[in-house]
Amino acid sequence: MEINALARESLINASGIIESSSLLENTPWNLAPLLMTSSGVLTQKGMAVEDPTAKHGLKLTIEDYPFANDGMMLWEAIKQWVTDYVNNYYKDASKVVFDNELQAWWEDVRTKGHEDKKDEPWWPVLKTQQDLIQVLTTIIWVTSGHHAAVNFGQYVFGGYFPNRPTIARINMPTEEPTESEFELFLNKPELTLLKCFPSQQQATKVMAILDVLSNHSPDEEYIGDTLESSWEADPVIKAAYERFSTKKKNSKIKGN
Repeated sequence: MEINALARESLINASGIIESSSLLENTPWNLAPLLMTSSGVLTQKGMAVEDPTAKHGLKLTIEDYPFANDGMMLWEAIKQWVTDYVNNYYKDASKVVFDNELQAWWEDVRTKGHEDKKDEPWWPVLKTQQDLIQVLTTIIWVTSGHHAAVNFGQYVFGGYFPNRPTIARINMPTEEPTESEFELFLNKPELTLLKCFPSQQQATKVMAILDVLSNHSPDEEYIGDTLESSWEADPVIKAAYERFSTKKKNSKIKGN
């Protein structure tokens, strides 16, 4: 919550770092909510097809795809842990429907956390244990394995800003150039690219931010490494958590 608050204050705020280095002036910056699942994204992007005979119910269209393989292993481990937890406390669907605190939390997520998207038809409705399992698994996955995967490698690639320039200050030379512009590009292509790339100030600012975002905190915690006291007090939950922790360690995956 602290890092999200800092991001809203200086990173993604109006006229903040993202807007000044990645968008045209006075362009609104909107972060649309994205409920991402390991299987959903892969199938939507054409990277996998549903296959009931496959280990995770999916068959990758790219054979050598370590990110997807690792992601699915972590997703399945998280989902099993959540399934064990939810089914222990919600023995039937009516307990989900009539849990006022749970329903109020989910309403707050939809209507306050994503107020601009509160009326979208794709929001899941919490009516069954499976609905709750899917929602919780998605939230845990996005804030652990998925976030770690897209966050910590940013500087390695984006620190050299020509790899991933955040803004184009002029049109690319192939986009309806004038005769003189195209002649300049042919004679000195590096000069045209430098005019198109972010300025030195913008590039330096982005490089610094990527460096900060890519660093690990000295006190960070890893999913599956800490047994909460309340979980330890319940033998069923403790056993489920230990299965999850063991499965995660055996897969050699860390999602902080």
